[in-house]
Amino acid sequence: MLMLKSRRLQVLLDDEQFRRLEAAAARRKVPVAVIVREALDEKVPAHAERRRAAGKRILSALPMDVGDPDDLRAELEAMRDGD
Repeated sequence: MLMLKSRRLQVLLDDEQFRRLEAAAARRKVPVAVIVREALDEKVPAHAERRRAAGKRILSALPMDVGDPDDLRAELEAMRDGD
């Protein structure tokens, strides 16, 4: 999806950081700005992407033994009663 870029940001980098950006951009044959935007989207995802990523983590989790439902119900009731 093409989105109009309307905001400018100035960021100061050290030489090593800029060399890494330039190298990554050169490997992919894209502008440095593309690498910066992708890094931002990865590290600070939009709300919907955070939710999607959380769902993927939940769905990919290993199954866990939760025990007998009646035992769990009794344990919750005991907790509610303050026992």
